[in-house]
Amino acid sequence: MRYWPTLVLTLVLAGLGLYLYAIELPQKESLDRQDIADKKVLLFDQDTLSGLILKTDQQELIFARTSEKGWVLTSPLSTEADQREVQSLIRALVTGMVTRSVEDHPTNLSPYGLDRPVTTITVTAGVAKETFLIGDSGPLTSTLYVLRESDRKVLLTNLASKDFVNKTLMTFRRKDLLRVSQSDVDRIRLTYPTTEIVLYQGQEKPKSKWKLRYPIEAEADQNEVRILLFRLEDLKALGIVDPGPEHDALAKTLTAPKVKVTIHTVDGDQTVKLYQPDPASGEAFAETIATGPLYRVNPTAIRDLTKELFTFQDKRLLGIDFTDIAMLSVKTSTEDYVLINQQKEWVLEDQPTAQLDQQVTDLFVSRVANIPAEERVVKQAGPLAPYGLVTPTAEFIATGRDGKIAGKLLIGSHANGLAYAMGQRIPGIFQIRADLLTQIPIKKDLLTSQPEKAPTVR
Repeated sequence: MRYWPTLVLTLVLAGLGLYLYAIELPQKESLDRQDIADKKVLLFDQDTLSGLILKTDQQELIFARTSEKGWVLTSPLSTEADQREVQSLIRALVTGMVTRSVEDHPTNLSPYGLDRPVTTITVTAGVAKETFLIGDSGPLTSTLYVLRESDRKVLLTNLASKDFVNKTLMTFRRKDLLRVSQSDVDRIRLTYPTTEIVLYQGQEKPKSKWKLRYPIEAEADQNEVRILLFRLEDLKALGIVDPGPEHDALAKTLTAPKVKVTIHTVDGDQTVKLYQPDPASGEAFAETIATGPLYRVNPTAIRDLTKELFTFQDKRLLGIDFTDIAMLSVKTSTEDYVLINQQKEWVLEDQPTAQLDQQVTDLFVSRVANIPAEERVVKQAGPLAPYGLVTPTAEFIATGRDGKIAGKLLIGSHANGLAYAMGQRIPGIFQIRADLLTQIPIKKDLLTSQPEKAPTVR
């Protein structure tokens, strides 16, 4: 019987714990949830939203959410919507918080700018619906007065006016002319009035590379192709001319496009044509399909997409990748040696037992292999004397693993940080950065420094 006080205390504590778990904690969680709900502007979950109406003095825009295209405009015309703009507006409502409830069932809305709201927004989630009247800024510029129709409360919120004011039909229309995901594009065709350029993505693993297919078969400048894809991603309409009299009149002035871009993905082809009927006007236009709208675009888009073949060529002049070089001959006015790659280690041809600093040698060979042309001087090499290429300042000859000469680079005269050069990859004479001339190591600098031997103690 001496244990009964402990048993009673244990039962009391257990009952208290059960009470807290079954009653107090759920009540507290319910109150917390209610407190959070009371502070939210929009009580619907974002994922449940199915419709949106935006109304101002000038217009009424109606949106619907579809499983295929996301948000689309259904009125005043049926067209694709700018997903980012619609989501931005919805996100503002979903994340908006109530600073305080100002007045319930107000009889006079004018003190809050709600008698003539700048915007009225209605959101639907299935059969549920909520409407908000957006009024004036509050005491702080970062606050807005909002009337929530479901409970007729005037709320002071942390919503920002920029998210709801001056939103027009153009704001919410889809403005990107192409759906471009760089990883999905495997072919690009640029068609100009007198020629065209075709780029395609190779099938190398693990990382494929872009190549030129037309008008020549060659390696492409990977960075320039990426820039081109970024330009296509950023190609957006500044204005839209829908089918009608204005569209028909404008279409008659658009005869030959400055450039036609076709991109191919697994989902099919997309095409955009860019026109500039009067360069002096500073206007440019784009067309994606013959029966669709015409788009006003920034004229710089034509300049960004009108490129010559040289822009997209691999500009590394030597003509062979660093990893494929089996032998590199180096010749300058003071040096003449040959480096041989034996089982991924460099050795000197005339000193095969000498230990070379592999890091220094690798860096030097990669610089030779990767030096790019900065500017093209002449397309086809003619007289070489004006460029110092009759007797080059430096000459590099690379041999591939098959024993055949696969790369060549001649560097001539230089000034102002640039040097004239010729290579095997692209015909012509070019200017390169002259830094490479100061980075050619003398033979002894390639050798591994040997530690001095300690004197023998007798």
